[in-house]
Amino acid sequence: MISDLNNHVFTSESVSEGHPDKVCDQISDAILDECLRIDPKSRVACETLATTNRVIVAGEITTKANLNIDKIIRDVIKDIGYTDKSTGFSYDTVEITNLIHAQSPDISMGVTEDTSLFGEQGAGDQGMMFGFACNETEELMPLPIVYSHKLLKKATELRKNKSVDFLLPDAKSQVSVEYNKDNKPLRITTVVLSHQHTEDITRKDLESFLIENVIKPTLEPTNLIDENTKFYINPTGRFVIGGPNGDTGLTGRKIIVDTYGGMGRHGGGAFSGKDPSKVDRSAAYMARYIAKNLVANNLCEKCEVELAYAIGVSKPISVYVNTFNTSKYSYKELENIVRNNFNLTPKGIIESLDLLKPVYKNNVNYGHFGGKDVSWEKIIKLNI
Repeated sequence: MISDLNNHVFTSESVSEGHPDKVCDQISDAILDECLRIDPKSRVACETLATTNRVIVAGEITTKANLNIDKIIRDVIKDIGYTDKSTGFSYDTVEITNLIHAQSPDISMGVTEDTSLFGEQGAGDQGMMFGFACNETEELMPLPIVYSHKLLKKATELRKNKSVDFLLPDAKSQVSVEYNKDNKPLRITTVVLSHQHTEDITRKDLESFLIENVIKPTLEPTNLIDENTKFYINPTGRFVIGGPNGDTGLTGRKIIVDTYGGMGRHGGGAFSGKDPSKVDRSAAYMARYIAKNLVANNLCEKCEVELAYAIGVSKPISVYVNTFNTSKYSYKELENIVRNNFNLTPKGIIESLDLLKPVYKNNVNYGHFGGKDVSWEKIIKLNI
């Protein structure tokens, strides 16, 4: 129940590394990382489909790396925790189909500096990319998505350190937060946690374990849960069949989980499996970098940045900064600050954020932004 008629509730969700779509994201990014590790100039667009005991990879890759696709895929699946063939999806029995081929020369021409029509590296596609930041958490991220991620991180930690043997890899979380009329978080109204489990744990025991060992340790320090906060644990009553055996997974289907939980806008382009010549990924990382630093430098309390590109063209065709009336600076002043402090060409983004390193697989779970030791999350001093 909302405590004031002027208040509102906002909800975000997260998924675990064993969720079928996240399995696919990790495979795509593991293949990307191996390409970049051997050949930083690799061009990669790798898509993955995972279903019952089968993985299909397809896409366009141009690289000097000699890839052992089969081993990369099996290593990812094993690391996630799919090691029991009786679950219908296991690293040692999964069938793999490889449909990868080379990048189109027409696309390559526009994103390669020496052959570009404009004489410098152009964007790998048209489109708009958004970045978002706000000061309601230390990560400068929205609170609902931050704590949705933290719940699943805690559950995964317990599963992987063998604290319990009844948790399986697939899981989802959802956190609902009540905000006042000034958009300040007041309380957590509802928590949903669905976790795959073995046959031998009762629903009552599982519910008690997850509340006491995952939800309370994660959320009580916020002082935002109270006696009216509702907890829904596996609300269907049973979650034994899960992962790619329960639902077919695809790369790029968790774009809101990957970003801001719906609180910031999204341009529609997924991240995983794409090398940084694809502005879907690199420009979205830069937009977050910009938004975070505008907030961190106290230029605003909340910020959304839009960058837009045309394929083959290096400079963005538009830059937009929205601070939701939390800044003393005008739109034009903020745009000038952005243009003067950040190189927004694809080449400039790649170089300034050091995006040719194999850092993607390790940052694909629990959001690409917030609380991560990556270049696009670093705080710098801006020249105003």
